[in-house]
Amino acid sequence: MVSNDASNDASPGRLNETAGRLQISGDWTLAHHGALRQQVRARSGGVDTDDAVDLSDLAGLDTAGARLLVELVGAERMANVGQWAADLPRSRLALLETVAQVLREPLEPETPPRAPLTDWLVDVGERVGALWHQQRLLLAFIGLTLTTLFANLLRPWRWRMTALVSHVHQTGLNAVPIVALLTFLVGAVVAFLGATVLRDFGATIFTVNLVAFAFLREFGVLLAAILLAGRTASAFTAQIGAMQANEEIDAIRALGLDPMELLVLPRLLAMMITLPILTFIGMLSGILGGAMVCIFMLDISTAQFLSILQRDIPLNHFLVGLVKAPIFAFLIAVIGCLEGFKVTGSAQSVGEHTTSSVVQSIFMVILLDAVAALFFMEMGW
Repeated sequence: MVSNDASNDASPGRLNETAGRLQISGDWTLAHHGALRQQVRARSGGVDTDDAVDLSDLAGLDTAGARLLVELVGAERMANVGQWAADLPRSRLALLETVAQVLREPLEPETPPRAPLTDWLVDVGERVGALWHQQRLLLAFIGLTLTTLFANLLRPWRWRMTALVSHVHQTGLNAVPIVALLTFLVGAVVAFLGATVLRDFGATIFTVNLVAFAFLREFGVLLAAILLAGRTASAFTAQIGAMQANEEIDAIRALGLDPMELLVLPRLLAMMITLPILTFIGMLSGILGGAMVCIFMLDISTAQFLSILQRDIPLNHFLVGLVKAPIFAFLIAVIGCLEGFKVTGSAQSVGEHTTSSVVQSIFMVILLDAVAALFFMEMGW
């Protein structure tokens, strides 16, 4: 930036000090920056506040020269150049004041480079903090859901039966084929693996026990819950998230309705109804898949298979698997609805929270199933 009245043939800038008066003259531009810089450095102490500064003989000025003059005179003093050098052209006053104002602002200190280990620890800390905040939010939403549920149990006229039946159909009836097929195939695979290992010990007959124990206690409820976590929790998040993005939930509140009662409770109750049913179907399909392998590959008759089930498999294994289904359903529904309410208003946010709901639901189901397995083992159930 060069002032309009800068002279192209002016002499290089000079500093002349006489009797407490510093006279600045010549051309203070980038072309003479090296020589000017040496003169400014020669006056390491700058200009005393009592010394007068004369800029009347200043021939040319640009940003580089203004920077040196501010360094020489001082940013605080140069910011008020209009008071003690009012005869300068308006363009030069503006340039000097602007440069002085910029140099008066403290520069942000540069962040020193951090070691990779430090960066990793910072990242871990941020993730742990985010996880803690997320779990606190989940606990708060669970409390709000339970409060709304208990408040509506004694008021049947407020139950949304149409929405409940619709969600039971969507989450339960439509999921029966995929749950039955998957558990049937997994049951066949478990029977194959069990027979392969037990054959070396001459104990292939115990493949029946393996399949029955696995699906009654663990695989039946776990596979059904994981399927609903991927299929239904994502649907809940996408539905509520789309309503949140379109401000439909705000409209529901404006109408005096409770989104928890209108949107969350029907989905929650539908999940708690359908997951035990799907768990039972998964248990039967898994055992049927294992039975097909035992009958056609291991020469175990149907009567023998059913006899072993009746004789060696107590009822408590079935109850252990079935009692976990409502708890898993509650968690899946709550996480799916919570992630929907967290959508901010864009399609990208809907996708991110849909993915998050599936991951959280599957993780929580597996974690809770592991804790339940340890508990039941210690209790001898």
